[in-house]
Amino acid sequence: MVLSIKRLQANMPRGPVEEEPFGKSALTTHKPIFTFGIKHDGAPAVASPKENLKWLLGGKGAGLAQMASIGLPVPPGFTITTEVCAVYGKYNRNLPDAIWSEVMDGVLLVEKQLGRTLGDETSPLLLSVRSGAAISMPGMMDTVLNLGLNDVTVEAIAKETANERCAFDSYRRFLDMFGDVVMGIPHADFEAELDALKKSSNVEHDSDLSVDQLKELVQRYKAVYAKHNIEFPDDPHEQLGKAIHAVFDSWDSTRAKKYRSLQNITGLVGTAVNVQAMVFGNMGDTSGTGVLFTRCPNDGTNELFGEFLVNAQGEDVVAGIRTPKPIAQLRDDFPEIYAQLRRTCDRLEEYFKDMQDVEFTVQEGTLFILQTRNGKRSGAAAVAIAVDMVEQGLISMEEAILQVTPEHLDTMLHNQFTNVHAVEYTSAVIAKGLNASPGAAVGVACFSSAEVEHKRKDGISAILIRHETSPEDVAGMCAAEPSSMSYMQLTTVKRFVFFSSK
Repeated sequence: MVLSIKRLQANMPRGPVEEEPFGKSALTTHKPIFTFGIKHDGAPAVASPKENLKWLLGGKGAGLAQMASIGLPVPPGFTITTEVCAVYGKYNRNLPDAIWSEVMDGVLLVEKQLGRTLGDETSPLLLSVRSGAAISMPGMMDTVLNLGLNDVTVEAIAKETANERCAFDSYRRFLDMFGDVVMGIPHADFEAELDALKKSSNVEHDSDLSVDQLKELVQRYKAVYAKHNIEFPDDPHEQLGKAIHAVFDSWDSTRAKKYRSLQNITGLVGTAVNVQAMVFGNMGDTSGTGVLFTRCPNDGTNELFGEFLVNAQGEDVVAGIRTPKPIAQLRDDFPEIYAQLRRTCDRLEEYFKDMQDVEFTVQEGTLFILQTRNGKRSGAAAVAIAVDMVEQGLISMEEAILQVTPEHLDTMLHNQFTNVHAVEYTSAVIAKGLNASPGAAVGVACFSSAEVEHKRKDGISAILIRHETSPEDVAGMCAAEPSSMSYMQLTTVKRFVFFSSK
């Protein structure tokens, strides 16, 4: 264990740290990590399935713990608590050795659960490292997938799975994500290399690249690191330490602080970090990934609503590189998976007593649930869902009333076009997109967040039109829609989107 701690701490940024023993003075009375999906004896603290620990584990961590506790298929892992994030700030963006020891204990438990080892040359463990605050902040903080890959472990994964393409596809994704999120290399630099290779290879989609082309892309991505005079850390323990630091740092990123300010989010001590065994949606035609609502968030219809991609990882669904398929098509393409997903969603609604927003991955025909949270919805959907759940016996009348908020009612009061199919409307249409604000609006067309902010300061109504959105657009979205930002504003990525001012 001493060796593992030293490896984890290698080359970590360090500031002056008080040499006080880790304990109540640093983290009050709570354990620094909580496990989920771990079946071995002697595991550290496990969140009680009925205890609301969202403030300590973050929304994502609490959801994972609760899903695992009721037997849903959740990959094993552990959550580093929000209080540790506060300690990280107190210790000048550092953590005491005792906390790193607890982190390594968590890794060891995952290793034992799966019979794999982080950095092993024959059966390596790969991890995801994801943020998770107590209040959802979509896209504001950071995620790293496929952690643990290097030139040795990628070959081990390729040999073990007999799927060289998946191994090197995962490796190039990791180099990109780790470089962007952890090392500060612009994502655009990696995208430029990918686009250049696709163009020279005459392929349209990432999934069309051959194994040899993916290997070439790995080398191109390494050259991006070299161009920035940054050395890619081959040691998976060092990768893990740096990724955890990066997630904690993202709590205080400009975009995250701007978001909390605009949304009036106060009283939180930091973000949790979820370290979880990877599952792979990019292992071929019987694998995939998707996001869904257990009911339609637009009108409340009791049908699964969402999108999925075959042979892809989670980021692909919202990246706009490939066109996702509607979740209903899963029923035809993978009926057994769809049936299992339907049963799982019913179980989630029964447990959480609300419509859920779910992220899932299918690895070679096996379903895994990676996240759940109460789903955002339109005002009309909120009313319909509340009524239906009462009629189904899932919630009481009192609970239904609490599900419909003043914001939901407000969205139902905005002006609407009376008949969008009438000739006077259809003949005047010059563009179509996904509306991210309720009702009809009039304003100057703007094509950047900065332009919207300038118009707003001059008292001019504006409509923000984007081919795609990113977390960096938050300020412009809020300037365009200064009341509470809608769910679509916060989560729509890679779309042709309209945001209206008032």
